[in-house]
Amino acid sequence: MARISLTALLVADYDAAIDFYVAKCGFELIEDTDQGGGKRWVVVRPKGGDTGLLLAKASGEAQAARVGDQTGGRVFLFLETDDFARDHAAMTAAGVRFLEAPRHEPYGSVAVFEDLYGNRWDLIERTA
Repeated sequence: MARISLTALLVADYDAAIDFYVAKCGFELIEDTDQGGGKRWVVVRPKGGDTGLLLAKASGEAQAARVGDQTGGRVFLFLETDDFARDHAAMTAAGVRFLEAPRHEPYGSVAVFEDLYGNRWDLIERTA
């Protein structure tokens, strides 16, 4: 069966993005390969997960204008956890900016946070 393995995420700087996702969100750096010409193949993913992000440095004005706003301000990605309270506390302590207090919905616990560029994410623990 086919699966989605990576989602490309436009970033302004590889190292700053790696630092945010690894140090603040607890992701693993899976690959960081120099491709020449200032390009790198950089993949991060949540620990224990099998789907990752390809951190793609913006190239040109059109891409640079979309860093942090790939979805027009809508929640873009969903980080599912098996322990919302643990991960929310760890991310908050690491300096991740949550835009709301945790809320409990019929499907589980959730809170919206922003990455270093302003992309919106849901941290979510599903109970349904």
